[in-house]
Amino acid sequence: MSAAVSTHDSHPPQDTPLVLREDRDGIATLTLNRPKARNALSMGLMAALQDALDAIHEDNSVRAVVLAGAGGAFCAGHDLKEMRAAPSRELYEALFTQCSRLMLTINRVRQPVIAKVRGVATAAGCQLVATCDLAYCEEEACFATPGVNIGLFCSTPMVALTRAVGRKAAMEMLLLGDLIDAEEAERIGLVNRAVPADQLDEVVDAVAAKIASKSPLTLATGKEAFYRQIDMDAEGAYAYAAKVMTENMMAQDAAEGIDAFLGKRTPVWCGR
Repeated sequence: MSAAVSTHDSHPPQDTPLVLREDRDGIATLTLNRPKARNALSMGLMAALQDALDAIHEDNSVRAVVLAGAGGAFCAGHDLKEMRAAPSRELYEALFTQCSRLMLTINRVRQPVIAKVRGVATAAGCQLVATCDLAYCEEEACFATPGVNIGLFCSTPMVALTRAVGRKAAMEMLLLGDLIDAEEAERIGLVNRAVPADQLDEVVDAVAAKIASKSPLTLATGKEAFYRQIDMDAEGAYAYAAKVMTENMMAQDAAEGIDAFLGKRTPVWCGR
């Protein structure tokens, strides 16, 4: 099943959907659809992606989400032309608040979100990659936080980047503004794996399908717990995680999964 999530955008024609959605076998693929602008994050595109993720969060049929870009790029960051068309403090506050909400939604949506990266992912596009739960790219992909080169430090991308890679690697990207290749992105942990371009779809499909085969309750429980504990101290994290494990053990899916394992059969998940 395919659908289009569309909202107003000043660049494409009014009837052009800014986000394409395709659902298959419990996997929702969301494609950023401004290929002529290298899928730059206009306010319209961010609103469309926000709407799509909000809908998916409430959709029990969706077990995993794949985020991709149309054309030859993943995402080139914010739309600089839009940002300079009518500059004002109010516009910039609204823009960066909207973007921050979108990134937090990716973390908070119940389903794991997987970035599938072709071409460039720069500035807020690199932020998208760093924010997603998993990320896979083609070997020709490249990444950067190049704001420093145009007098605009990538401060909001920095939030996701510093939570995805080591401190020194993040600072090098932020201070130099240089492109890094897929091999380096994999080495520093910005992506899980870089693969040949003709294998990217197959790799992401396999990862998404494996995730979609798990209990949706367990996925949602684990994802929420991961992001809540990550900034706690060790003592607080263990106390919180113990409570989560206890609640998880009381779930029907946990009982079903354990019984299926002991009985050497395939579990049948109910999502409760």
